[in-house]
Amino acid sequence: MKVLLLVVLLLSGALAQAKNVILFVGDGMGISTVTAARIYAGQKQGLAGEEYQLSFDKFGNVALIKTYNTDAQVADSAGTITALMTGEKTKIGVLGVSDQVLQGNCVSALQAERPTLLELAEVMGKQTGIVTTTSITHATPAGAYAHSASRNWESDATLPAEAAAAGCRDIARQLAEFSFGDGPEVVLGGGRAHFLPQSEVDPEYPDVKGVRQDGRNLITDWQAAGKARQYVWNQSQFDALDPQASGQVLGLFEPSHLKFEADRATDAQGEPALVAMTDFAIRKLQHARQGYFLLVEGGRIDHGHHAGNAYRALEDAVALDAAVARAVELVDLADTLIIVTADHSHTLTISGYPTRGNPILGKVVPPDSRLFAGDAPPPYTTLSYANGPGYQSGFPDLTEVDTQAHDYRQIAAVPLPSETHAGEDVAAFAEGLNATGVRGVMEQNRLFHVMHEALFGKGR
Repeated sequence: MKVLLLVVLLLSGALAQAKNVILFVGDGMGISTVTAARIYAGQKQGLAGEEYQLSFDKFGNVALIKTYNTDAQVADSAGTITALMTGEKTKIGVLGVSDQVLQGNCVSALQAERPTLLELAEVMGKQTGIVTTTSITHATPAGAYAHSASRNWESDATLPAEAAAAGCRDIARQLAEFSFGDGPEVVLGGGRAHFLPQSEVDPEYPDVKGVRQDGRNLITDWQAAGKARQYVWNQSQFDALDPQASGQVLGLFEPSHLKFEADRATDAQGEPALVAMTDFAIRKLQHARQGYFLLVEGGRIDHGHHAGNAYRALEDAVALDAAVARAVELVDLADTLIIVTADHSHTLTISGYPTRGNPILGKVVPPDSRLFAGDAPPPYTTLSYANGPGYQSGFPDLTEVDTQAHDYRQIAAVPLPSETHAGEDVAAFAEGLNATGVRGVMEQNRLFHVMHEALFGKGR
């Protein structure tokens, strides 16, 4: 019945010539993060930084995106990726379902499922891929293939017994048992533990085991479900992959999320950079005769911000930019749409008045002390957070503190164990086929329709 619904939706418009769409999501990459990352990237190259351009800064079409969920002024990643993947805004914390869902209620979710852009592409014979630096079961990548009343149902270990009894499947299982088309051709990210049983030791970490309680190894189940399917879990295996080879590829490089870009070199078995995974995915998909859809997430930007650590957030934002730049080099923009956006923002702020070229992670050094009324203030940083773990009682003396240290947490105004998302609009940058649809101030779910038209022509 669901496959029939997908076909009806697709055939409701005149199908266009095969086209490709690549959606880049910088998780938590609000406008202040884009600005700070631009300066940071430029300063890493010896420039003042403010004049630098990220690869997507050069895109000719830009919009402001309204990110709210239907029940939340400040959104989460599950509700926002659902808007992007299904064309409908929904509640906070749910995946691939309409606003009619009751959070945590399996039966209501089964009745409220909405087809995703990746499912639509698979039904129509296009190839698809998902690349992320988080667990592949995390909200943003899961939003491409999963339908769930809770983003937290990543494995059966967190799926309530009543939900399982009512017929709901955990998110990892939904990927392993994906039934649209022949399934994604490329899936690269983390999250091995959600696919392995509790009895099985992780191949990289002897003290880590899988978390599944049903005894299933979903990796071997996935391999057995198709011809010439390849599974890799470390850098050397990834490097040996041939993008020209037939068959599908699943790469799970960590039990949970991949390492931050700043820490990736410390991985004993190695894990590929986001730019390398993006490069592989595009080169594998670009020969698809019917075109392809690819979702690429820089997911750990968000995690750096939640930790109050702007350094790691910015390093991962620059890593996403490198992946975008590589995509622009590889594709033909005459038949490909590239969109770069964020699912939501964070509470990162950029304070006055540092002099031009002042280190973006450094302390404020003003060009003119007269910018401050009265005595000069005590040392403070350009970047700070409205809330989070960096809170300190009173005003800390930063005179001898290295605020550019990799583990430094920027000061936060409100004490919270984890910094929160923010609710202001995010930016969307677009180039290529149908990119002119990304302009002005847009509801987030409208981006789905821009991508849908690029892939399938007018309709829906």
